[in-house]
Amino acid sequence: MTSVEYRLGFGECREILERRLAEAAPGRIQLLGGPRQVGKTTLLLELAERHGEAAIYAAADGPEAAAPGFWERLWVRAEETAGRVGRAVLLLDEAHLFPGWAARLKGEWDRVRRRKLPIQVVATGSSALRRGAGARESLAGRFERLTLTHWSAASLSEVFGVPPREAVAALVGTGSYPGAFGLRADVGRWTAYVRDAVVEPAIGRDILALAAVRKPALLRQVFGVCAWSPAQIVSLQKMQGQLRDPGALETIAHYLALLEEAFLVAALPKHAVRPARQRAAPPKLVTLNNALLAAVDPRGIADRSADPRRFGAWVENACLAHAWNAGQRVRYWREEPWEVDGILDGSWGAWAIEVKTGQVSSAELRGVGEFTRRFSGYRPLVLCDAEARVVVERAGLPAMEWMDFLLGGPPGVVV
Repeated sequence: MTSVEYRLGFGECREILERRLAEAAPGRIQLLGGPRQVGKTTLLLELAERHGEAAIYAAADGPEAAAPGFWERLWVRAEETAGRVGRAVLLLDEAHLFPGWAARLKGEWDRVRRRKLPIQVVATGSSALRRGAGARESLAGRFERLTLTHWSAASLSEVFGVPPREAVAALVGTGSYPGAFGLRADVGRWTAYVRDAVVEPAIGRDILALAAVRKPALLRQVFGVCAWSPAQIVSLQKMQGQLRDPGALETIAHYLALLEEAFLVAALPKHAVRPARQRAAPPKLVTLNNALLAAVDPRGIADRSADPRRFGAWVENACLAHAWNAGQRVRYWREEPWEVDGILDGSWGAWAIEVKTGQVSSAELRGVGEFTRRFSGYRPLVLCDAEARVVVERAGLPAMEWMDFLLGGPPGVVV
């Protein structure tokens, strides 16, 4: 039996977990992963409140978790609760911090199943890599995986009660971490929050604990280059030349993969018919939350009037990150002299998208036309400003405002 993974927004994730916890217990273990600061703990605490006496919340990063026998007492309590209330919902926050967590959880789950105890389990972890590796080794067939992803503009608008387009502007400029959203008017405070609550824990703790990182300083520099190069195609050789510390190309590629597992950066591959050509092509670097761009770049938040080119790169980055965070397979295409910003495959369908801000010329749109001529299974779509739609449609291509795309995805897609 294999596990199924879903990449979800906060509301969707809550609904799915509620439905699964309403099923007959014991059910499969629910493993909830995702980036830092997107609401996993908040979600567990909401579940604890909703399930009242049946709920048992335990944080593996709390001081009490280090006490001898904590794990064993937790399961005794769950069993006692199930006997007294009729069921128990065990909510394990940052479960991967328990030593040998996957093997120990397997043993307890097997015991619960054998005895048919009405106990449900939800476990969270900030890092997809550690949680996934442990789960694959010890929990095969016993769990279902969900990923609580970076928040969309629609989620920000709904939860914080701001107009949709204001939410889009905020997502492009200051990103979508819910904990930082209320601080965005105070740039200094907002920047400190993102660095201290997201960047430092993810790079300085999560990734270093997941895999052997022989050069932590080099890892940070690779992340810095990515944050300085939103939506840019950068060869590993060029990246190597921008780094202060020496590092082999294989090491740089490995660090890019770790950054993606930590939901910080995606190195998008090239769309190519032959796998060898795809592997040999340089990646396109997309930072998965624009907050990371603004927090790392000393120039601060991109300003459209002062630096329209930089602003355009941030919009493109946000659009491609939105598709990646929604679970789409995202690539790019380049065959000189043509290029397409994003090639999307997944639940949204097959799309070739070009992202433009400001004035648009028909010459800039030829790449999309050429790609869809060669690969007829893909639908073209140009994301642009409202004023540019006339030019795009006159060129015979469908157009959509990039703000609308960031609110809901391509035309006809329900997200």
